[in-house]
Amino acid sequence: MPKPENCRFAKTHEWVCLEGGVAVVGLSDHAQKEITDIVFAEPPKPGRTVNVGEACGVVESVKAAFDVYSPITGEVTAGNPVLAQDPAVVNRSPHDEGWFFKLKPSNPGEINKLMDWAAYQAFLKTAEAHAGH
Repeated sequence: MPKPENCRFAKTHEWVCLEGGVAVVGLSDHAQKEITDIVFAEPPKPGRTVNVGEACGVVESVKAAFDVYSPITGEVTAGNPVLAQDPAVVNRSPHDEGWFFKLKPSNPGEINKLMDWAAYQAFLKTAEAHAGH
């Protein structure tokens, strides 16, 4: 599975990494820490077409429910089957076993509009600075 340093990130804290023409999408480590104890996760169904920024899945923690957004446009090819039995895998392994869904990108170039690892780290610092005011 992809290393976070090789992925691209959306401002909504999803990561995406292309692997042989397939985009793997998950929640960032930062997001899972914010959400805390995930008790339910529902990825989008295979065959569904999703657009950039479209809410296409849900995670629920002991605190609240959160939408999961697609960082790029494409057709969903798989949801992570482990999530149904063990949603907390997203907390334990957000960039490995806890991936959320896979899709076939409609426009692979869209990934280049997302933040790389360094830009995402800078974004998190800025977001935390603003949250403290």
